[in-house]
Amino acid sequence: MVRCGIVALRKYGSFIDNLRLYVRGGSGGMGLLRLGGEGGKGGDVWIVAQEGVTLKKIKDKYPDKRFVAGVGANSSIRSLKGTKGTDYEIHAPVGISITNDDGEVIGELNKKGDQLIVARGGRGGSFTTNFLPSKGQHRIVRMDLKLVADLGLVGFPNAGKSSLLSQLSHAKPKIADYPFTTMRPEIGKLMYRDYKQVSVADLPGLIEGAHLNKGMGHKFLKHVERTKQLIFVEVDVTGFQLSNKTPSRSAFEAIQLLTKELELYKVELLSKPAVLAINKMDLENAEEKYNELMQQLQQPQAFYHLLPEDMAPLKPVQFNHIIPVSALTKYGIEELKNCIRKSLDDQNDLENEKYRLEKLESLHSNTFNCTSNF
Repeated sequence: MVRCGIVALRKYGSFIDNLRLYVRGGSGGMGLLRLGGEGGKGGDVWIVAQEGVTLKKIKDKYPDKRFVAGVGANSSIRSLKGTKGTDYEIHAPVGISITNDDGEVIGELNKKGDQLIVARGGRGGSFTTNFLPSKGQHRIVRMDLKLVADLGLVGFPNAGKSSLLSQLSHAKPKIADYPFTTMRPEIGKLMYRDYKQVSVADLPGLIEGAHLNKGMGHKFLKHVERTKQLIFVEVDVTGFQLSNKTPSRSAFEAIQLLTKELELYKVELLSKPAVLAINKMDLENAEEKYNELMQQLQQPQAFYHLLPEDMAPLKPVQFNHIIPVSALTKYGIEELKNCIRKSLDDQNDLENEKYRLEKLESLHSNTFNCTSNF
């Protein structure tokens, strides 16, 4: 027996990024045996991506999480062909992956207007079914949200990601001098003079072992997957320590450990273009520490002996830009914004050129095939 009204969700404060719900297509309508009439098909259940929708709003509006489409009309003397049952549309946020209860992906909704059938209506009764209708498809589906953004801010707790986001954009994330101030993903918009907008996702800080789901591990690493590029935000140029019970890490060690966490979670993440922001350049001795870090980053493998055993990355990240900044004094913020824009523009140019070459190759191939037929 299917248990309805059960919702499994993960939430951080009021933020929900995973929802489990029951969907059922409508049953078909009865056929009319003596006149050969065909019953109407049952309605389908669709999930449609729309802006301004959140999984929390769905949860609050439909507490039982049960979505059933309309029943097809029976065939009758007045209408031998029964009308189709009413479809049911579930409005969902952009950027969700839809899976069944076994984790198999049904589809993804990545932009406004994308839609997907998750439960089909039953067939109406007809000659081939002895005029008996069939029931609609029913199952449990999961909606898993992965944020869609141009850039994702990744770093260890208290790295200054929220402060940096507030300086780069108009977002107002929670900022304080303790590690876990960002408890849910935050989206900000960078505005440029030519009205170009770039979306930036501030993700809660990772800790060592995040790939094993320690801390908030998988709950937030998955949001990095759909960003075009990454911004590594270093805790500060002098180093990082989560608490008195954890070891102190230099800036170089923190960068490599963060790289390893991303690598162990999903190595493909490291193929994304990346920018490194060295934060808190307003601190004492920052310039000296920055110069030391830059020397280490030129030949990172030579300093891997400083890292814990088995935590050296297989391959260091090649940063498109390395920018020293201070979210407190705004030092380097404009340069960082310009580098972000250039990095994204360069990526778009490469993707457009790749698309152009693929189209050209396809055209040449079709032309050759047509010529060969004569």
